[in-house]
Amino acid sequence: MEKLELITIKDPKSPISESYRTLRTNIQFSSVDKEIQTIMVTSSGPGEGKSTTSANLAIVMSESGAKTIIIDCDQRKPILHKKFLVSNRTGLSDVLAGKVEFKDAVINTGIDNLNLDLLTSGTKPPNPSGLLASKRMKTFIEDLKDKYRYIIIDTPPIIAVTDAQIVSTYVDGSILVVASSQADRDAAQKAKRLLEKVNANILGTVLNKVEAKGKGYYGYYYSYYDEAGNKKRKKKKRK
Repeated sequence: MEKLELITIKDPKSPISESYRTLRTNIQFSSVDKEIQTIMVTSSGPGEGKSTTSANLAIVMSESGAKTIIIDCDQRKPILHKKFLVSNRTGLSDVLAGKVEFKDAVINTGIDNLNLDLLTSGTKPPNPSGLLASKRMKTFIEDLKDKYRYIIIDTPPIIAVTDAQIVSTYVDGSILVVASSQADRDAAQKAKRLLEKVNANILGTVLNKVEAKGKGYYGYYYSYYDEAGNKKRKKKKRK
């Protein structure tokens, strides 16, 4: 039987798993005036780890007992069903098209002691951007707020298509994943500008795939924005 390779399940006490919990804490305290419930995750380009970040974030969000759902909104190259080892026969697109009821499409991940559901992308639609921009999609997300404490939404890279920009307009906050030494600096800056263009609430950036320097040490970075919009950056480093 295959086992989940997600680090927060495979090795929950690892430094990387702890970094996801730090990210969770930062999100929970990122806003004093507004509760963060719906969170979108995107990246500037492909292969930067946005889906892995989404999956692990959803897992640590649900660790405290908070009912959580993760939704694969990447209708072009969905991958969350593979990460959670489930079928993608029906999912989000099928629910929005009225082909199946939500209760028949949602999947409980079955991870011990976690109240975590998954909604895969489903049948590939002819116009993914149009589907995500529909009134039905926005209403669907609003309705889920009555069922779940946290809703994590994985979207395509923001520079490639408009999907992430669309979704960012009706979530409480957005996270931009950037792969260290892989992402182009200009592309990362463009991704941030695209989110700002639609007045997205950028909760912060996750600098992924950071190489630890110094024997016996590991390191990771995370960034966030204060209320004035100034970027802060921290590094955790342990023996």
